[in-house]
Amino acid sequence: MVHVLSSRVLLRPTDPERSREFYGGALGLAVYREFGTGPERGVVYFLGGGFLEVSGRSQTPPGPGLELWMQVADAAAAHKEFLLRGVEVIEPPERKPWGLIEMWIADPDGVRIAMVEVPEDHPMRFRPGI
Repeated sequence: MVHVLSSRVLLRPTDPERSREFYGGALGLAVYREFGTGPERGVVYFLGGGFLEVSGRSQTPPGPGLELWMQVADAAAAHKEFLLRGVEVIEPPERKPWGLIEMWIADPDGVRIAMVEVPEDHPMRFRPGI
């Protein structure tokens, strides 16, 4: 059995500086650590229960199957902030049939990011019998 102690998503952007500005600036993710030097240096951001590492460089954007999911306390407030910061909003916040409030944005390479609010009345917030 593998005992996983930590995890992170590794993202190799086509333009590392642009992606660092997006994740650290526009999204405001806090920095866990930085390493290396030069334009392709690495930055690891806190991502809730995990981490997002933006490092190196790729000749092509990540494939369309890569998407990130981030839970936020208030999707409407995040939406307003993203508009002020010039973040590309693909879909504004909307309560979905499954009860979550979802907003979709994209990073500079087109990686789709779901910003999700779990409403107070959603079953994810309840523990039956407690």
